[in-house]
Amino acid sequence: MTLSDISIKPQILFVEDDLELGPLLKKVLEEYNYDVHWVISAEDASLVLPVIKPNLIISDRMLPGQDGISFCKNIREQGLTTQILMLTALNADNNMVEGLDAGADDYLGKPFSYQVLLAKVRAMLRRTVVSANIKKEQIQLSDLVLSISERTVKRAGKPIRLTAREFHLLYYLLRHKGQIKTREEILEAVWGVDFDPCTNVVDVYINYLRNKIDKPYEQKLLHTYIGLGYSLKEKP
Repeated sequence: MTLSDISIKPQILFVEDDLELGPLLKKVLEEYNYDVHWVISAEDASLVLPVIKPNLIISDRMLPGQDGISFCKNIREQGLTTQILMLTALNADNNMVEGLDAGADDYLGKPFSYQVLLAKVRAMLRRTVVSANIKKEQIQLSDLVLSISERTVKRAGKPIRLTAREFHLLYYLLRHKGQIKTREEILEAVWGVDFDPCTNVVDVYINYLRNKIDKPYEQKLLHTYIGLGYSLKEKP
């Protein structure tokens, strides 16, 4: 057997304080060839994070000590872009938006089926692979420039700070600049196919993005087409 024949298992850091659910989900994920590191607190997760360098983090929102929201924020403040899936029994839109704003890349409400969990894990790991394979791509529209390799955004030469989700949304719209993308298309591309199409999270994030890339500038690039969707273009 050569090195190329060896399949490297994706590393998952799983943060869950439920002593029944934790080992159960760990076993399910391991049966699908994932290498799972299960811990019961955000503090423990922070200790092992730099050691195992996971491909994906699955974290419960309600944790003893530091909760999942604070844990996500701390990860993003460190500049880490590891995909984060948040698990929670709090399924209201405002709770979901709070989790996404904190830095989570997707959200799964309890109770959930193993099939949905596994589908989200596969989708998020695919996005990780795609991101890793894009090396030096740069996309530009007028004076707005997004660098994939550096994960930076500038307009008129001035840096713009975006969250991981805002960056992903802007990247998607720039990849399809000049095209009108529906809310459903954006949800599928940026949040995953299992995301609830009834949520207003797309509108919320479009507003966040508009405030950062358009509001301070005379030329507007992000346009709303009522009843159709959104588009990035120089002229509406």
